[in-house]
Amino acid sequence: MSSIDRSTTRDAVLQEAFGAEVAALYAQAARGEANAVLQCALELRSFLTVAEEHLERVHNIVESDSQMGELSGDDLNRHDQWIEAAVASCDLYDSALDELLLTMPPPSHPNVPRAGLRPNVAATAPPTPAGLRAGAVRAQRP
Repeated sequence: MSSIDRSTTRDAVLQEAFGAEVAALYAQAARGEANAVLQCALELRSFLTVAEEHLERVHNIVESDSQMGELSGDDLNRHDQWIEAAVASCDLYDSALDELLLTMPPPSHPNVPRAGLRPNVAATAPPTPAGLRAGAVRAQRP
């Protein structure tokens, strides 16, 4: 399943911040209309999707192992470490997304780059003609 199709714990915050459904935000990015902040937010969301899916799998494995019978102390310790790592991964992407959204200017701010409003500038300076002495080496005086 694609990270676009899977929901995360942060989707409502993203939708509120960017004013569109998550699928529409990914479509906007696919068309090349997303600004740098939205691109970064969607990348973090994709990583968060994978991390949350992993955490869900870890919980399911731990639950099924504990239902199968007795777990040794080593097994319990391994499961605890596995869960801690999965939770830390989710927390990392959560906090990175929060930090990005906090640094984002409010939608009413006049300098907010809006998708589709980026100027398409491809100006280059014409080549300058070479001077008469271009490439000449200055002779050394004795």
